[in-house]
Amino acid sequence: MQKPAKILALLATGLLAALPALAQPGGHLQYEVTRRVDPSEIRVVVNGQLVRPGSPDYPTDIPETTTTSLSLAYAGHYARETRKGGATRTTTTGGPTAAPQTTEVKRPFEEATYLDLASRTVSTLLTVQAENATTAYCSDEPYAAPTHWTLLPQTKKVAGYLCHKATAPFKQETYTIWYTTDLPFTYSPVRGLMPEKGVVLQLESKKEQYQATRTDQKPVAETEVRPTQTVQKVTPAELKDHREKAMADFRQRLMAEEAH
Repeated sequence: MQKPAKILALLATGLLAALPALAQPGGHLQYEVTRRVDPSEIRVVVNGQLVRPGSPDYPTDIPETTTTSLSLAYAGHYARETRKGGATRTTTTGGPTAAPQTTEVKRPFEEATYLDLASRTVSTLLTVQAENATTAYCSDEPYAAPTHWTLLPQTKKVAGYLCHKATAPFKQETYTIWYTTDLPFTYSPVRGLMPEKGVVLQLESKKEQYQATRTDQKPVAETEVRPTQTVQKVTPAELKDHREKAMADFRQRLMAEEAH
């Protein structure tokens, strides 16, 4: 029979081993995301008819920008992104001078992004909701290596952290980036603008802006930042195909609703 002290020691060791699965040092980042509206991506329906930009019936007071949010939870070597915002449908019933009514429409899928901060790998989890079934797909790919970054001497504080300035070309735009090295991991809300080291707290181009608005450093459960459900592993190209098919089916349903 084991002595009580030895039993207690074994119990304590087991409990300590289980603690990382419950919560690890970590925290949260919250970003406000502002984007210029691309008129070609807006569906405007006037009296049941789809209206294109340039038409005399096209509303004149559609907002020029949209604002959404992105939050990041991180614990140890893992993190999870959550993006809020869905597709929108704009309808008017009184001609071009009537105020448009914009309705947020829930997308036909849910998408979550998990990051392995140690191996610099991104896992995208796509959950497609069909009429009678829900299927989850997951694809993995490494972070894109930073390219053509220009480091500048300017510094400023963003969300309470000292940040360094850089610029980089991305998608035919020049982005201004502010990143801090005071957080214990590397991250950017725009995957193609990941620094070699540090966390991007603000970035902007002519078309979009990400601004960190809130940070905290609190223990986060590892189950919050790692996928737990059974998923079907696919390639990034296959994941894109599943996403596009779900969106195509979704648009068809919207058009059928508008026709009625």
